[in-house]
Amino acid sequence: MVQSRSDDPGADGPERTRGDRTLWRKLTILAQDPNVTCKGQPIWSTVELPCEPLEPGPCGARIKVVDYDATQDRFYHPLPKGKYECNCEPVDPFVKASTRERLGNPNFHQQNAYAIAMRILSRFETALGRRVNFGFHGHQLHIAPHAFAEANAYYSRDSRSLCFGYFPGDDDQLVFTCLSHDVVAHETTHALLDGLRPRYIDPSSPDQAGFHEGFSDIVALLSVLSDARIVEAALASEDVMAEGRKLIARKHLRPDSLKKSVLLGLAKSMGDKGPGGSIKALRQSAELKPDPALLETDVEFSKPHRRGEILVAAILNAFIKVWTDRILGLGEIRKGYLDAKRVIDAGATSASHLLTISIRALDYAPPTDLHFGDYLSALLTADRETVPDDSYGYRSILRECFAAWGIKPSSAPNGDGCWLAFGAPIDYGNIRFDSLQRDPDEAFRFIWQNAHAFNLAGDAYTQVTGVRPIARVAPDGLVVRETVVDFIQILALRSDELARLGLSKPPEMPEFREVRLYGGAVLVLDEYGRLKFSIGNDVRNVERQQRRLDHLARSGFFDYPSEAAFSRGFFSRLHLDRARAL
Repeated sequence: MVQSRSDDPGADGPERTRGDRTLWRKLTILAQDPNVTCKGQPIWSTVELPCEPLEPGPCGARIKVVDYDATQDRFYHPLPKGKYECNCEPVDPFVKASTRERLGNPNFHQQNAYAIAMRILSRFETALGRRVNFGFHGHQLHIAPHAFAEANAYYSRDSRSLCFGYFPGDDDQLVFTCLSHDVVAHETTHALLDGLRPRYIDPSSPDQAGFHEGFSDIVALLSVLSDARIVEAALASEDVMAEGRKLIARKHLRPDSLKKSVLLGLAKSMGDKGPGGSIKALRQSAELKPDPALLETDVEFSKPHRRGEILVAAILNAFIKVWTDRILGLGEIRKGYLDAKRVIDAGATSASHLLTISIRALDYAPPTDLHFGDYLSALLTADRETVPDDSYGYRSILRECFAAWGIKPSSAPNGDGCWLAFGAPIDYGNIRFDSLQRDPDEAFRFIWQNAHAFNLAGDAYTQVTGVRPIARVAPDGLVVRETVVDFIQILALRSDELARLGLSKPPEMPEFREVRLYGGAVLVLDEYGRLKFSIGNDVRNVERQQRRLDHLARSGFFDYPSEAAFSRGFFSRLHLDRARAL
């Protein structure tokens, strides 16, 4: 018997299947920033986002726009619910609007912030192969596109929000930070990284302090460079028309030329209007010349924002090197000239793959006390586990570009730099793998049962902070399945107790002041439940802990009454310090 089905989705009858639903929603955004133009016009883009019911805001399941201006005590009303749907199909309300109608309309500002934040969230979930949680209690990240009259933008864990400021530019026209793709992507990345690695805002090493800023810049920049429209606009002055297509001279595609035209050209076209000095930071990162001494001896590069620029510089140089290597394989259309479209596609593809590697590496990075060498090993391992055949040379290029700054992999620096496989015997008795894939209590049982193998400190507090099943599609179409378990160890000691661990009290540390020492690891299990990697730091590692204590003393940590007081307002303070320095 053949059953009929009503075409009315609201009618009684069988539930709609996946094939009946619209999976993607298209929304118009600014591809970069109002100041970045092509032929005198801002560069617009259309992003495809997972289709979800939108309430006024726009407000979805994970991102909620609440447009309140605290400076003016003003609420900007959102578009009504029906503007984003028509006959149960998604609608882009600004698809036919003019530039003036978009840039001058707070409702477009709201859409731009929502769509870019959702775009970055989707990139994270695609790269990691799972849903991503935020670092606060709650399901929705709140966005205030016009939060205050100030040249700043920041993520706040306490208020579960991204706050974007506005300020008068050089021409007295208001600059809205919520219209900058870089700024929205940067702040969204802070929120997502805080959910994935909540201990990365804890006081620790200089590298960890700089990682949040550097990584957020990397995601923002590579997500921009993954857009062929931006790459095309950056190369527009170099191409010529011939034989009905755009061509570009090979002489313009050397590493130094691409760096100048794409990276520096993009930074200069955006001017100095970014909040927190973000645009100047891009220019400085692109112009930095590799120097291994900077990280070790230059006091200026012990500051979080400057240290983060070195991480950005290493990844940007890797992007240029991967791009030029891809270009080498392209044939010439006529002597000395290449098809511009293929060059642009190669650049966007290179940026997209590096972005995926950069995000995926977080699953292979230690949960506390991160060093740049740890992140490099995580990058290399994350790519190797999904793409064993390094045919495009991403891993060798990453090693080369990090080595130029004196950054070596923390694991096997003389080998491939990837994390070494776990070698100690593991007791799997009484462990249920189906529970281990999702249950923190089962994960704790597994860790407790193998405490000796993991060399755990028996007098430290141990907590499982995350259990995540992962499924990633490799280039050959096979699905790579893993389970990642995060746990931390905490030792709380007074200053007079440090000596029993072989640690020296910094002079700036008050007598009898309590300090927490952190350790822990990421356990990566394969699809059969066998342990592949244990990636982390021993809470009793004297060398690391002493470096951390000395850094805390230099950075003024002991001027605060507690660790919580130091971490409160971390991102706002970080951006203001960066703006003052630039």
